[in-house]
Amino acid sequence: MEYVYAVLLLHAAKKDINEENLKRVLEAAGIAVDDVRIKALVAAVKEINIEEVIKSATAVPVAPAVAPAAPQQPVSQPEKPSEEKKEEEEKKEVSEEQLAEGLAALFG
Repeated sequence: MEYVYAVLLLHAAKKDINEENLKRVLEAAGIAVDDVRIKALVAAVKEINIEEVIKSATAVPVAPAVAPAAPQQPVSQPEKPSEEKKEEEEKKEVSEEQLAEGLAALFG
């Protein structure tokens, strides 16, 4: 992908897209350059009208993603915790204590 980004950067800067310029951009970004990939990309890009590709890529309308509204529920009195919920809370407390003991054992 870095190679394609370098091509787009050169295009945006209105610079010639050739092997030398592409190599300079990649080296400036700290990317290890593969000469074979550069040659193949430059050859492929010569046959492409980048401006047309960019226009066609951005011309596709995208519908905004809208989350469905949550159904409104009537306000009710809070329920008293059932026995199951109390047991779960007790289990959580035990597991947190065990976790604290385990951490203490790790750090002495």
